[in-house]
Amino acid sequence: MRYICLDFNNLGSTKTKYDEATLVKLLKSKEKEAFSYLYENYSSVLYGVIMKVMDMQEEANDVLQDAFVKIWRNIESYDTNKGRLYTWMLNIARNTAIDYLRSKQHKNESKNQNIEDSVYTINRSVKVEQQTDAIGVKQLIGKLPDEQRKVIELVYFKGYTQDEASKELEIPLGTVKTRVRAAIGTLRKVFK
Repeated sequence: MRYICLDFNNLGSTKTKYDEATLVKLLKSKEKEAFSYLYENYSSVLYGVIMKVMDMQEEANDVLQDAFVKIWRNIESYDTNKGRLYTWMLNIARNTAIDYLRSKQHKNESKNQNIEDSVYTINRSVKVEQQTDAIGVKQLIGKLPDEQRKVIELVYFKGYTQDEASKELEIPLGTVKTRVRAAIGTLRKVFK
């Protein structure tokens, strides 16, 4: 078994800028400077995605590190023909957070969670909702047709995969994908 030692606290700062193709090539060669660049430039956005799924700060930091370890270990499986690196990493981060929530570890920890943590979580949820409302996203989503709104809420606000949303709403996966595309198209027009 090969062990990977990634020191997230001591990655260093890189001033080099990479285009996506070069970055992928360097990551596949296991270049630590490329990984430092990746962490510096993408950790905050991936953390945001993780927080939307689980909204638990301390655990989200652990999940972020787990996601980067998965990215490092599985970079060879990334295929440029199937999508952008950013999208691939986003899916890994989101799925890692969802896996954590489903895990026994999370279920056991949540049983032992004290009241202060519960209060923090509630306050944080209210704050995130207020921030989302401040830019009017919730209001805009509320104006979408009902079938599009339901899919967007499940996929983007509750962390469901499109397949899970399909099962939850009891509709075909293709219909979920079509509704997501249509909703995003509508929202893009509003934001332009």
